Amino acid sequence: MSTITWYGHSAFKIACGDASCVIDPFFAPRWGQNPDEVGKPDMVLVTHDHGDHVGDAVSICKKTGAMLGAVVGTATKLRDAGVPEPQILNGIGFNIGGTLTVKGIAVTMTQAFHSSDSSVPVGYILHMPDGLVIYHAGDTGIFSSMELLGRLYGIHVALLPMGGVFTMDAVQAARASRLIGCAAVVPMHWGTFPVLAQNVDGFRKELAGACPGCSCVELTPGQAKEFTLTQNGLRW
Repeated sequence: MSTITWYGHSAFKIACGDASCVIDPFFAPRWGQNPDEVGKPDMVLVTHDHGDHVGDAVSICKKTGAMLGAVVGTATKLRDAGVPEPQILNGIGFNIGGTLTVKGIAVTMTQAFHSSDSSVPVGYILHMPDGLVIYHAGDTGIFSSMELLGRLYGIHVALLPMGGVFTMDAVQAARASRLIGCAAVVPMHWGTFPVLAQNVDGFRKELAGACPGCSCVELTPGQAKEFTLTQNGLRW
């Protein structure tokens, strides 16, 4: 059994047993969350170097000793910002297509289509110790290779941006879900700023039409949801 906790925007904690990973730990004031809630993760992953994704990554790593995962270039930027070099995965970071493992959580870096100052934006596919496969798409537009990622890795749960303007909107995210072929989608990157979609209603409607076999799992900031693989499929 793996647990997914959403802290608002694109910030998540994903845990299985005593192993845990935090992704894009930006804690927007409007969501009422704070970095202390992540506890002591084994790993912090950053999808790209924008402030609303780097967030408290540096301070969490320094405080907890967590390993930092980021693409080459962004990893150097975060080292220069204060992450101790021994805590950076592979010393200099890794790159798209590469896989590294920390405490039984194998992380594969994927492409994303967005912008970044220090390197390129990325997403991550997490292979959890219990067999659950989770895809955090990062900030991205839709791209056809999402279908290939789904076929290659058998993604069960996708964490997809759907707020529009800077990422996919509801229509694109719903069709991305179909490409990926996942059983469940947790929508992210919405509601944090006025320019973004303020709820998931549009996405839920689009998903029902584009991918009726996929469920929208809406979380509120701070809420955790348990996901379990069974003989009959995915349960939550």
